[in-house]
Amino acid sequence: MSRKKISVIGAGNVGATTAQRLAEKDFCDVVLVDILEGMPQGKALDLMQSGPICGYDSMVTGTNGYEETAGSHIVVITSGLPRKPGMSRDDLLKVNAGIVKDVTLKAIAKSPDCIIIVISNPLDAMTYVAHKHSGLPANKVMGMAGILDSARFRCFIAMELEVSVTDVTAFVLGGHGDTMVPSTRYTTVAGIPVEDLIPGPKLESIVERTRKGGGEIVALLKTGSAYYAPAAAAVQMCESIVLDKKMILPCAVLSSGKYDGCDGLFVGLPAKIGEGGVEEVVKFRLSEDESAALSKSAGEVRMLCEAVDRLGF
Repeated sequence: MSRKKISVIGAGNVGATTAQRLAEKDFCDVVLVDILEGMPQGKALDLMQSGPICGYDSMVTGTNGYEETAGSHIVVITSGLPRKPGMSRDDLLKVNAGIVKDVTLKAIAKSPDCIIIVISNPLDAMTYVAHKHSGLPANKVMGMAGILDSARFRCFIAMELEVSVTDVTAFVLGGHGDTMVPSTRYTTVAGIPVEDLIPGPKLESIVERTRKGGGEIVALLKTGSAYYAPAAAAVQMCESIVLDKKMILPCAVLSSGKYDGCDGLFVGLPAKIGEGGVEEVVKFRLSEDESAALSKSAGEVRMLCEAVDRLGF
């Protein structure tokens, strides 16, 4: 049986790291696309030469066009400008909407039955742009955000309690921005509610650090944004699809009828991800405060999507 093909659009830090992690998983072949001549080809060749050392047989192809992407099972879109110090995700809206529209149209022309995973920021709005121009059903378009935000939350909790991150389960819902909703009620450490382990004020400070997690890294790097964890999150989504794991992951998915204030939007919600893409949006029972916070976050996403429409994307 031939391997599934995953195309990664954009060979910058996020795209190249995604390609590396996918190759190392050894369950697919990878095509790395970028407009810069030689750059995706060079990175692909470097990754191929890592195979004998790391023990993977994944084929990695670099290209400046879309011919090699034909028949992709999954297309991961990382293209766009990264966030810079002092720049909000909203500032990225106009330029990245144009880029995501362009690459979506080019990718879908070669792989009309693919599943699209969007990483480009502002994430929720860019997922909306990809869905709008791909013509794909909503279950085949999703955004990577909640896994990354949840990983940051889990990391900070594990650091605070000095426990293994594998013992921490957490869900962060809502838009991928400052209004995201880390749910402390559904966060556990080895099955124990985190609210029983970390005092309220300290837990709230961890929640706030999670909300600002991307900005903290941007401020430290000064010339770019996070890429190791975003790539890892996207690869987890790919793995759940290609291997039909049906993992329940927080992703930007189209909401319809299960969460107040979210309908018609791509927003971070728990979803079962399998070979069919988004196979189910899982309903959580939220507290009144959490429900209100999620509705507020969805409102911010709605404004971004309306801005996308006004700009003609």
